[in-house]
Amino acid sequence: MRAAIRIAGLAIAMATALSGAAQAGAFTCRETPIVAPNHRLTALAPRIATGGKLDILAIGSSSTEGVGATSRDRSYPARLQSLLSAAWPRVQVSVANAGIGGEIAPETLLRLKKALSERRYDLVIWQVGTNDAVRGGDMAAFRAMIADGIAVVKNAGVSLALLDPQYFPGIREPARYRTYVDAIAEVAKRESVPVFTRYETMREWHDADAQAFKAALAADSFHMSDAGYDCLARDMAAGLVSLTTGGRPVVAQTR
Repeated sequence: MRAAIRIAGLAIAMATALSGAAQAGAFTCRETPIVAPNHRLTALAPRIATGGKLDILAIGSSSTEGVGATSRDRSYPARLQSLLSAAWPRVQVSVANAGIGGEIAPETLLRLKKALSERRYDLVIWQVGTNDAVRGGDMAAFRAMIADGIAVVKNAGVSLALLDPQYFPGIREPARYRTYVDAIAEVAKRESVPVFTRYETMREWHDADAQAFKAALAADSFHMSDAGYDCLARDMAAGLVSLTTGGRPVVAQTR
């Protein structure tokens, strides 16, 4: 298991009013590694301390769009906005959802470049690699593409965090799929960019209770469910609080 911040308090039962899990009845957010730190997002700290606006771009494929959720406000970007607003009440947090299902990383990178040329963001969360890992391809090209994207965001003067692929029990060629997860981690570490380690987090959820884990996935057993997205958003919010201000994890009710 690679080095990560252990977020205290993530063993929060879904019974604490998390809508999806209340229906599932058994799934529990586990205390798992959610952020491979690599670098703190300290550039955001003054904005958070003084208040004002914090504009976040969440860009990626179906996991960002929210495929598998019952509505768009159950996607991880929507939940993340609510959780960060609760954590930072003086800050007007906006999380723009720029997810398009089915995209591979080069397609998302083109949209990322366009988005950064059109307006200013304080933070980009780039969900990357799932469809690339499923389809396979040239690993050298994939690594170079991740490095290119990181450079684009850094050159724009914007903070960046990556969100790696999800874990699901039906992964074909799991060793090959894992090479994409590892490639993201390696490039991010080299470039001093934090990674939300979704693959490792979800794998630990599954290993703790494979039956209950089914509630974290949608009916297709691939995309995340309302409960899964909510747990992911909670972990990410706690990670962002730690990476930016060193604060305590977020515990807030579903809105």
